[in-house]
Parts: sequence; C-alpha cells; structure tokens
Amino acid sequence: MFNKLKIRGGVHAEERKEQSTCQPVRKLGIPPLLNLPLRQHAGKPAQPVVKVGQQVKKGELLATSTGDDVCASLHAPTSGTVTAVGEITAPHPSSLTTQAITIEPDGLDESVPVEPLADPMTLEPGEIADRVDQAGIVGLGGATFPAALKLKSGARQKIDTLILNGSECEPYLTCDDMLMRERAEGIISGARLIQRAVGARRIVAGIEDNKPEAIAAMQAAAANYDDVTIQAIPTRYPMGSAKQLIQAIMGKEVPAGGRSSDVGALVHNVATAFAVHQALYEHQPLISRLVTVSGACIEAPQNVEVLLGTPVSWLLEQCGGLTEDPARIVMGGPMMGQILRTADVPITKGASGILALATPEISKNEASPCIRCGSCVSACPMGLVPLEMARHAKGDDFDGAKEFGLRDCILCGSCAYVCPSHIPLVHYFQFAKGELSAKRVQERKGELTKSLSEARKARLEREAEEKARLKAEKAAKAKAAKEAKARAKAEKEAKAKQEAEQASEESGS
Repeated sequence: MFNKLKIRGGVHAEERKEQSTCQPVRKLGIPPLLNLPLRQHAGKPAQPVVKVGQQVKKGELLATSTGDDVCASLHAPTSGTVTAVGEITAPHPSSLTTQAITIEPDGLDESVPVEPLADPMTLEPGEIADRVDQAGIVGLGGATFPAALKLKSGARQKIDTLILNGSECEPYLTCDDMLMRERAEGIISGARLIQRAVGARRIVAGIEDNKPEAIAAMQAAAANYDDVTIQAIPTRYPMGSAKQLIQAIMGKEVPAGGRSSDVGALVHNVATAFAVHQALYEHQPLISRLVTVSGACIEAPQNVEVLLGTPVSWLLEQCGGLTEDPARIVMGGPMMGQILRTADVPITKGASGILALATPEISKNEASPCIRCGSCVSACPMGLVPLEMARHAKGDDFDGAKEFGLRDCILCGSCAYVCPSHIPLVHYFQFAKGELSAKRVQERKGELTKSLSEARKARLEREAEEKARLKAEKAAKAKAAKEAKARAKAEKEAKAKQEAEQASEESGS
C-alpha cells in the first residue's frame, strides 16, 4: 500500500544501526544500587507505598498510580533494601524529577509469589486494562503515556486498526529491531491482548523496510492469525511518529489537533505489546527494558536488557566502558533524545538508548541567519512552516508561532537536520511550547483565582442574605409575640372588667 502513498516530509538520516546489531541481546546483571524516579511516565508522580529500611522482593509494588490521574505504578526490579524515599541520591538531568526510591540490592533476586492466571485471552477487556495498569506499563516508544489509559480510552471508541509501531526510525537505535527478531511471538501475544482490550478488528505491524530480519520473524509469529498483518513501510525519519505511521499504513491523515482514534486507529510500540505479554502471561510488571548502547565512544556497542533504575555509568562499564571522553551522552535517539549532563543517572521506562557520541557524530556548526531556502518546510512531516514558527518564537511572539501550527509540531528535528544555516529550530519550538504551557498554567490559575473570588463573593452575599432573612424573621417573631402579648393583656382586662360589672349587678340586686 505504501508505494501508492506520498509520505510527506521527513529526512533520510544516516542510520548507523549496524553497530549494535552484531550480537544477540545480552541480559545484564544487578547493579550495586538502583535509583527509581517516581515519575517515569507522562503525568503525575506515583505515590510511594514503602518506607526506608523496608525489605522488598522483585516485582513488589513500590509506588502506586494516583487514582484517576495520568500516572503509572512502580515496582522493585530486584530484591533488596529501600535506603531512601523522596530524593534521588545521584545527579540527574533536568527532565527527571528528584523524587525517587533508592534500593540497595541483596543479590538474591527473590520474587514476590504470584497466583497462576487462567488464559488471559478469556479476560474481559476491562480486566486486561486493569492488569496492565497494575503492572505499571507505559508507552515504551518514548511517549511514556500510561498504557492502561490508552486501552480504556480505546475501548470507549470505535477502533478498527491496532497498529504496532516497529519502525524505530531514529538513528543508532536498534532495541525494537532486536526485540522483534528475538521475541516476536511475545509481541504478537501482547498485541492480541491489546486488540481484545480495545475491540480492534485487525492488527497491523508497521516495520521499516531496513529491518528484513525483524520483518521475517514477525511474519513467522503472525502466520497463524488471519487478522494480523506485517507490513513493510518506507525507511524515512520520523516514520515512528504515530500520525506518519497511520498515514503510511491506513492512508488516512489524523486531523490537526485530533487523535489517532479519530480515524479509527490505536498505535502501540512493539516493546509495549511485549510488556503486556510479560505482565499477563509471565506475571512480571515492567521492571526492565531493552536499551541500545551505541556511539563511537562505546567499546562494545550492543543491545542489553537492563533493570530500571540502573545507573548509566554502570551500564557503560558493562558494555566495555568508554574508549574516549564523549562529546555528548544522549538518553534516547540523537534526534529527539535527552542530553545528559552526567552518566550518574538511572535508566527509566522511556530510555530506549544510551549514546556516547564523539565530536564527529554531533553538529558543532555555528548558526547563521536564515536564508529562507524553504528546506525546513519541505522536510516537515506535519506540513508546517518551521522558519515562520522560529521567527515568531525568537521574537517571543508565541501566539504568532501557535498560529503557524506550533501545537502540531512533534519536535522531530527534521527541519533542524536539513537547515543549511544550522539554526537550532527545535530549541526555539521547545522554548515556545514551554512558554505557552506556562501561560496556560497561569491562565488556569487566574481563572481558578477568579472563580474562587466569585465563589467567595457569592458565599458572602448568601450569608448576608441569610443574616437579613434571619433578622427579619426574628423581628417578625418579636412583633408577633408583642402583638400576642398585647391581645392577651386586652383580653384579660376585658374579662376582668366584665367580671367586675357582673359582680356589681349581682350585689345591687
């Protein structure tokens, strides 16, 4: 199908994926310390349910999701002792919260006992979503949105197609590729559970055509299911974006400001589907993930399965260490990843890669004035005009940037990648989005303050009215009592007079 579709924008970035696919996925051991941030997901931090000094076992609940809020639970990756709750004990990048739970592993790796579960495919859709919630599963493609919320939302809407995102379009990253090669059956199993939870008619796994081994493995795993299709899609960044993937597979465009469900689609990463399989078939919450360790400064680039909370510095040591001081360490991919100021940070649920990049691998060119060549416009997969958005953002005209579609920008970096003037366009967009978000927060605070003030005014008016009513009632009662007393006195006097007259008549006779 995709050969008949025109894929808008995007770039053909240098892949550099072969560095980390030369050997099978290696399962790392237990590090000496685990730091687990309470917010490894989109939304509010999880609420701790453990205390300092408490002994925990592998898979035990450490922090729970907060009611109906956007949140995800957190579990112990191994057995050990809780040594801190509330503050992370190592430096951290600005994107991570300082609130964390620290565990000192005991090396025993004892698991909490679990009750055997009947065939998960017999569970009701709501039960599947609840178990996914209990397992703390989030979108492992990078968005880290709690998976259970997407399942519950999808169940309320008409979802025709569940799309498995196996594109992995970022350079260097190959963890999804290796997951599909080695654990395809588990991915399909988890996808079928998601399909049951949302009521989708079919499953389509979209995999970029530069991953022939993954495509073959997924086709073999899906061979027995008529409603599961493995579809090769063009290798073009950012094909991993949900909207681009939907367009490539379904030929439908998600409307501006809309959601995937508006066109009958739901997108989940292949790693998320595998985590669902682990949760329901293997009774294992999300406590580890596959991570690509790569870059010119890595002695032995590879993909590893690593416990959440593992320090990046320890992870690098397990991959042979660094051959030289890296010019930049990135968590995630080079296009949209988070630059780390230090390697003393923990692996989180959204960490798909750790890249130790040498100077030739990163751009050090100084920015020059925009020449209005339009390259960024051609590269934008969302059909926006990045040069105009940047111009308004640079001038602090954030509303103007929004008029040019800032809200629809996915921050993929395609525009900056092709810019001949080396303008850090994405930085401007991130800044503008942050300012607009802060403005919305202030507006909501203002609206809340106004509503509270109006509520207070209304309450005071009601109280004044109530006081006036009570005063009037009291006055009315006093008046009525006075009148009743006067009537009683008049009646008494009249009666006394009558009795006196009667007595006078009787004595005269």
